Amino acid sequence: MVKKRKGLIGKMKKKVKKVENRGIDSAELILALEELEKEKGIKKDYVLESIETALVTAYKRNFDVNSENVKVTMNPETGETHVYEELDVVEEVEDPATQISLEDAKKIDVKYKAGDVVEKELMPKNFGRIAAQTAKQVIVQRIREASRDVIFNEFTEKKGEIISGIVQKVDKSIVVIDLGKIEGIMPLKEQIPTENYYVNQKLRACVADVEKGPKGSTQIIVSRANNEFLRKLFELEIPEIYEGLIEIKSVSRDPGKRCKVAVYSQNENIDPVGSCVGQKGIRIQNIINELCGEKIDVIEWNEDPSIFIAEALLPAKVMAVDIKEEEKFAQVIVPDDQLSLAIGKSGQNARLAAKLTNWKIDIKSKSQFQEMLEQLQEKEENPEVEENEEVNEVVEEPVAEPVEEVVQEEKPKAKRTRKTTKKEVE
Repeated sequence: MVKKRKGLIGKMKKKVKKVENRGIDSAELILALEELEKEKGIKKDYVLESIETALVTAYKRNFDVNSENVKVTMNPETGETHVYEELDVVEEVEDPATQISLEDAKKIDVKYKAGDVVEKELMPKNFGRIAAQTAKQVIVQRIREASRDVIFNEFTEKKGEIISGIVQKVDKSIVVIDLGKIEGIMPLKEQIPTENYYVNQKLRACVADVEKGPKGSTQIIVSRANNEFLRKLFELEIPEIYEGLIEIKSVSRDPGKRCKVAVYSQNENIDPVGSCVGQKGIRIQNIINELCGEKIDVIEWNEDPSIFIAEALLPAKVMAVDIKEEEKFAQVIVPDDQLSLAIGKSGQNARLAAKLTNWKIDIKSKSQFQEMLEQLQEKEENPEVEENEEVNEVVEEPVAEPVEEVVQEEKPKAKRTRKTTKKEVE
């Protein structure tokens, strides 16, 4: 693509190089513009208009003309270039730079009268060379602009898709990736923290955004840390997802460390979790390898929020889930020996579950919950207890908040999960 563009630019330079006394080699210019329209889709009239505007500027600059009445036209059929000085026809001339007497105007054409505008043609010496150079610059600029627009539109259509490239540069904040037609940029926030990048490394990433940069340039922002990259990896590795037989309902991710993916299938004959994991875990392992060991929990989505929340907290076993629909709040009870596993190291498991389900989750052990109930009962039996006393001050665990640690207890391979129903606390 780049070589082809350079070849076209070179061809254009040759075709606008020749000049005649009256300006550009007309036939060569029109032919060049017609080829440009065919190959690049750049309208000939648009380029001609741009050349005319540029020639006015060039004329004023090279011939020290400050008046605003200079006009340059190019015939779209022949390409002939003409420079005119527009003069107002008046009875008595006060400003020779902008006016012409009626007497002199009639010498040009007897039909002229006061108030008309006379276009007096100018053709300064060497203007042909100036015109050719200006036309060449305009054409080259329009080719570059068109190429940038093509690239911008192409990658805009690829937004959210996975592309491959080769790492060209690595520094503290960004990784520059050669995508073939253009370079992509992977900022620090779009990188997987546990990965090490190096020059000439082959890398896959997701097109996160396409932006217009300085002077019309195109900036391609790519990511390996966003949720869309994980979704697309599942599509590539799992045919049932690509074909629409299995749907990814939600994703929560701690890039490079751990993620949870909720999947669902309307087909009762399809095991969504088992299909994603694959025989002996081969499918999910391919994704894990691409993410440099990031642990993946594949969870079966359920429309019952209590069941879904219990599934989302795996590998911990859940005894009961009490939900408040209006507040989207869930109180979860787990066995005493499962509390640390449910919360996860620094709260990671609980946080990912909360993001996956889009519910606020408060986790308590069975003994904590029973103690809380006893305190509430005691308060009811003893009204003298101050109203503002915090009955759950000791036992309450906080709702999951963002942290940056990995749960060590989980097995590296995702397994089909069992459905959990709401149970009463023993």
